[in-house]
Amino acid sequence: MPTTVQVDEKTLQMLNKIKKEMKATSHNQVIKNLICERKKIPNSMFGSNRKLKSFTQEDKAESHEL
Repeated sequence: MPTTVQVDEKTLQMLNKIKKEMKATSHNQVIKNLICERKKIPNSMFGSNRKLKSFTQEDKAESHEL
């Protein structure tokens, strides 16, 4: 759901500069990228579970049998 965020002119200029450097399509994308960089959040959180162990070669082989 879109919303409005108020920033001053200097901040908007900085956002526009970073947007151009990143070749981003929106200010939203710039802000998300900056937050992810700052918080070291991976681009995709889908399926992330710290308790889940990595797949083994055997697991991968089983999936090919389907």
